Amino acid sequence: MTYLPFTHSMTDSQKIVYVSVISDLVTDQRVHRCSQTLSRKGLKVTLVGRVTKSSLPLTKREYRTHRFKLLFEKGPLFYAAYNVRLFIFLLFRKVDLLIANDLDTLAANYMLSRIKRVPLVYDSHEYFTGVPELQTRPNIRAVWKWMERRILPKLKYMYTVNESIASLYKNEYGINSGVIRNLPYRHVMVPENHSRKDLGLPIDKKMLLFQGAGINIQRGAEEILETMQYLDDCFLVFVGGGDVIETLKKKTIALDLGRKVFFFPKMPMDELRRITGLADLGLSLDKDTNINYRYSLPNKIFDYIQACVPVFASDLPEIRKVIEHYNIGKLISSHDPQVLASEIKDFFNDSARLALWKENLKFAAEELCWEKEEKILIDLIKDVI
Repeated sequence: MTYLPFTHSMTDSQKIVYVSVISDLVTDQRVHRCSQTLSRKGLKVTLVGRVTKSSLPLTKREYRTHRFKLLFEKGPLFYAAYNVRLFIFLLFRKVDLLIANDLDTLAANYMLSRIKRVPLVYDSHEYFTGVPELQTRPNIRAVWKWMERRILPKLKYMYTVNESIASLYKNEYGINSGVIRNLPYRHVMVPENHSRKDLGLPIDKKMLLFQGAGINIQRGAEEILETMQYLDDCFLVFVGGGDVIETLKKKTIALDLGRKVFFFPKMPMDELRRITGLADLGLSLDKDTNINYRYSLPNKIFDYIQACVPVFASDLPEIRKVIEHYNIGKLISSHDPQVLASEIKDFFNDSARLALWKENLKFAAEELCWEKEEKILIDLIKDVI
């Protein structure tokens, strides 16, 4: 067993790690933190992703990055093209460890690990075959499920984002998955270069924030937008992208909510952090309509915590654990817009409770940070290489 050298030097003896993910890397906080941790522990890390026509430029990072430009940007041919490119890219490169992020990068990594006889670690960011996009596409879901059944029982090293999802994989495939949560770095105060006024946002109302790289169907975005019809002293900000963004923009116009609802595109992590800090309430409203959302623990929950923004969230098992344990916000009782409006008003009406939540957030932010969570990853990799 070889343990990680605790050095920043670049030497010929360094272990070479390739981390692959199908995102464009810009806003993928999980793979960035993992890659950064491994790089700081002396490994020679390259993070591989893809680039699209709408991708933002990558800022300089402590580790190497490589992004494929593919002919296809979605659909079955996209996933196939990415895995073929990844396989060819890595086939003739020296590698000591492969880390595959999610099922859509696993095929190429698994074949390479067998050919090169190097260890493979699988990081499952969600219960992949349970995502709502696959529930109405049974043939495509069957292909992904077939791949899971073929590969997962043969894996020795795997980790995922929470205990609930780890239990699902254990029950289905008998694999003992570790848990590494999507915790951000402990927030360090930086000089603000954003204010509500600079961003064209109201300065005399409560700011409700709905952020995320995947603002998709069944995540409560449509309902919270409709809720704004019943709230006069609040405004709503969406930050990110997803398959319902254009629908939300059209509905904003149709409901004449242009002065209450604002949209910002995906942005680099540091910029997003500054906007998050302007909010009065952080929203996470996934619906319990599929197994993936039921057991989700979204990144945004922890981003709100690090910004000391009280949380207003769906009553889902993993989210409930965090909200109730630290007493940092409120769980919703319904996705009905009028009920949501009533509960948001109640959220702000109790000033003593709000002050307690904000005080508790300081303690939660100290505990729920990557500086503590990364130790699990470090220990795992020590056992692998």
